[in-house]
Formats: sequence, C-alpha cells, structure tokens
Amino acid sequence: MSTAQRLHALTKVSDDSFRAPSSLDPQNWPALRAEAHAMLDDMLDYIQHIRARPVWQPIPDSARAHFRAKLPDAPQELATIHDEFMRFVLPYATGNVHPGFMGWVHGGGTVEGMLAEMLAAGLNANLGGRDHMPIEVERQITQWMRELFDFPHQASGLFVTGTSMANLLAVLVARHGTLGVKVRHEGVGHGLRGYTSAAAHRCITQAFDLSGLGTDALAIVPIDGNFRMDMGALDEMIRRDRAAGLNPFMITGTAGTVDTGAIDDLDALAALAGRENLWFHVDGAFGALGMLSKKIAPRLKGIEKADSIAFDFHKWGQVPYDAGFFLVRDGEAHQDTFANPAAYLRREARGLAGGEHWPCDFGPDLSRGFRALKTWFTIKAHGRARLAHMIESRCALAKALEARILAEPRLELLSRTELNIVCFRFRAQDADALNAAIVGDLQESGIAAPSTTIIRGKLAIRVALVNHRTEMRDLEAMLKAVLEFGARRREQTLRAIP
Repeated sequence: MSTAQRLHALTKVSDDSFRAPSSLDPQNWPALRAEAHAMLDDMLDYIQHIRARPVWQPIPDSARAHFRAKLPDAPQELATIHDEFMRFVLPYATGNVHPGFMGWVHGGGTVEGMLAEMLAAGLNANLGGRDHMPIEVERQITQWMRELFDFPHQASGLFVTGTSMANLLAVLVARHGTLGVKVRHEGVGHGLRGYTSAAAHRCITQAFDLSGLGTDALAIVPIDGNFRMDMGALDEMIRRDRAAGLNPFMITGTAGTVDTGAIDDLDALAALAGRENLWFHVDGAFGALGMLSKKIAPRLKGIEKADSIAFDFHKWGQVPYDAGFFLVRDGEAHQDTFANPAAYLRREARGLAGGEHWPCDFGPDLSRGFRALKTWFTIKAHGRARLAHMIESRCALAKALEARILAEPRLELLSRTELNIVCFRFRAQDADALNAAIVGDLQESGIAAPSTTIIRGKLAIRVALVNHRTEMRDLEAMLKAVLEFGARRREQTLRAIP
C-alpha cells in the first residue's frame, strides 16, 4: 500500500459516522421533558412524604448485585435508568433527609437548594475563573459571611467540599504566613508546631499530615471538664515548645465539637494567639453558623477575631451536599498561598478572560462546581431570621431531650448538652456492648438513626440534632425504642447467664 493509500485509510470516515449524531442532546425533547418532570415529581414526593419511609434500611445483596454490572456499551432509555434509581438507589440512601436521622452532623437539605442544584447543573459553570456571573454569586456569599463574622472588606472566601478541606487550606495559609513564599519552593521542615484540643475533629490531624508538616507537628491539648480546650495547658505547651527550639505558628479552636457540641473559649484563644503571634483558626463545621442567631452568637464571642474560619453550609445551613466554606481575614495572604500564574490562565483587560482575582487563586482547584447557587437560593428563600430560628429550635430540642433523659432512671446522661448534641446511654452491667447493640437495633428498625461515641471512656448513644424536620415526636419515638430495645437486650443477657 502506498503512502497516499495509507493516509487515506487513516482519515476515511464511515458513512455510519456521518449518520450518527455526535451531540448528546435528546432527539425527542418532548419525551425528555415528560420524563424530567416525572423525576422532579418523584423527588418532591420523596421529601414531602419522607416520614412514611424508614430512616435507613439495610441494603439487600440483590440490590448490591445490581451495581456489579459491566460498563454499558449501548444507550439506555432515560425512563429505564430513572426506574433503576427509584428501585435500587433511593430506598437505600443515608437517610439524612429524614427527621429521624440524628446520628451525625448532617443537614437535611432544602427543596430550594435541590432545585438550585438542577439549575447549576444546567449552566454547567466552571467556577475556577474567568468573567461570568456565577463567580459574582460566590462573591456575594463571601460578602455576606464578612458581614456575619464582622470580617474586614479585604477578607477572602472560597467554597470547598467541606470543613475538612477548609481546615487543610487554613494550615497551608498559616504555614505560608509563617515561613513566607520560600515554603512553596523549599518545602517544610522548620520545626513548626500547631495546637488543637483533644476534642477536635480528626480532620485537623489529617490536615497536618496532608500539608507535609506531619501529625507530630500538631500538639493535642487536654480538655477541661466541659470538653473545652484547657487554656492553662495550652499556654504551658507553647512555652515549653519555644524553650525546646520549636516554632509555634497556629492554634485551631473548635466551635461545636463533634462528640458533645462544646465550644472552646474562642475569646481567650484569640487573646493568647495575639500575644504569641500565632495564626488563630476556628473549625466551626456546624457551630460557626450559630452566628446567625442572636441567642447563640454570644457563645461564639472571639470568632470575629479569628484569622480564618472553616464551616459547612450543608450542616446547620441546610444546603444540600456539598457546600463547605473557607473564610480568611487577610485575603492577600490567602491569595499568596495558592496563586500560580500560568499562560493558559492569563488575565486579559477585556473579554471572558477578564477579572483580576479568580477563585483558583485562592485554592488548589481549577475545576470547581457552582456550589454557591444552592447556598444563595437557600439563604434568599429563608432569610437570616428563619434560619436562626431553625438553629435555635435544634438546640431547644436537645435541651428537652436532655430533660427527658434526666427524668428517666433507666437512662444515664453522659455529658452536659452545650448546643444540639446529646450523649446518653441505657443503664446496664455490660453497658458498652448493650448500647452499641441498641444503636444497631434502632438503625435497622428504621425508627431513628443515632450514632455512638466515647465519652469519658463510656460508649454513648449520640444524638445530633441538625435536620430542620426533626420534631419532639421523633425524639420521643427514639427514646421509646431505646427503652424497649434496651429492656429486651438486657432480658436476653440475663437469660443467657447460667
């Protein structure tokens, strides 16, 4: 075969290729619209009638097997795929939309946020950069957060997947602020030392790992009797580390600990960080948005002095997953940590490549979804006052649950209720094993889905009230089931004793 013949063979396109459409848009738009409306109705029905469903149910082997199929080659009808979703996915979800979901700090989502997610997906905007309106929506959320936390106008903000990522970014910004631009070229290994409490979320430790500082660079400060960071111990640890030649650079306080909802003394931490010239970061995954409430905001005094704050709109903000946020007082330091000029990211004076600061200058992601839209919709649809009332009512429910537990001799309260988390257990001889079994029984029954944790060495049933749909009747149903399952388990244990 000649060279010309080989070239012709390589570039020849079949008649079938010309006939087959390359666009993935539907060929029958009316049919697509009908199915799309059916899908929307199914999700609205799911949310509206969620109480008729179990909170969670075990996944049968047959349903799992459905997702072992090979990569499909031929197209399938949308109606068929929708049906598969309804039969094999929707019934076996996490359950955090349900009012009986109370085990982990997951928000319940909003209908407005769900609809906004559809609109965002339709736009398919990449919020890494360039000059388009979705970025202005994200900038408005940043402005609202400056107002909420009383941060200066030069403060910067960025949507991320969640607080775990925001905490990592905080460590990187604090590291850069301490060591300067050289750390981006020379790496780490300068004896840096950070501090957080024994009650802090494990993602703080992970952030030190992923940042290259290593987990040994994070000192774990003991907690006091109220599960807050021990200020005396922290002061002593900083003094001792400086004497040993280490370089303290960062303190991470917690606004709403994962186990009990405790809030560190943020005002005292801010003062200490100021005296010691340390970066003061607050992990406020769910608690930071307590600033929306005039009743809860005073308990967060000092958060307005933080150098950075990490929190999630998808928790107390009830925005559908995921919608984490990172707020930094010094926007210039934030940008200096991540900006990475490249020819393909060149900024122009006019056109789509316009704009001086792009979101990719403030974090590691060049490809970013439009998380801001569902947040914007949720805040606009409900307003600050209504969101504040929702948060306050979660805390009031927690105190009411605490009172019920204290009044029931078969139950034991394991920690004081600070915000919206209640830790208790059924009294028994082998209490740890029995209460773990009770939680399993509750989840498998579909009545409620609390979780477990360890409080002062004791396994606790942990109830985290975040979902805006949860009411006192849901807590009463959970308590009734705890007592019934506990009594049944204890009786079984007694019968098994020879």
